[in-house]
Amino acid sequence: MTYIIAEPCVDLKDGACVDVCPVDCIYTEDNDNQYYINPDECIDCAACEPVCPVTAIFAEEDTPPEWEAFIDKNYEYFNLSR
Repeated sequence: MTYIIAEPCVDLKDGACVDVCPVDCIYTEDNDNQYYINPDECIDCAACEPVCPVTAIFAEEDTPPEWEAFIDKNYEYFNLSR
């Protein structure tokens, strides 16, 4: 299991999740429109989930159906497959 970041983060990039991540597995580049969680580095601690101001972070298996495409998007960002 890993956590993913979904649509509510798009164009927001608040960064509160980055500040609390104990393993620094949340990434973005200046030209990205959201943050991404590396599934190989995420330790499933859930520290990021409650601090997200827009409720954009979900455990992969709990991702709402309307945002399931973001699961693949997060994996693809790191050139990984699930």
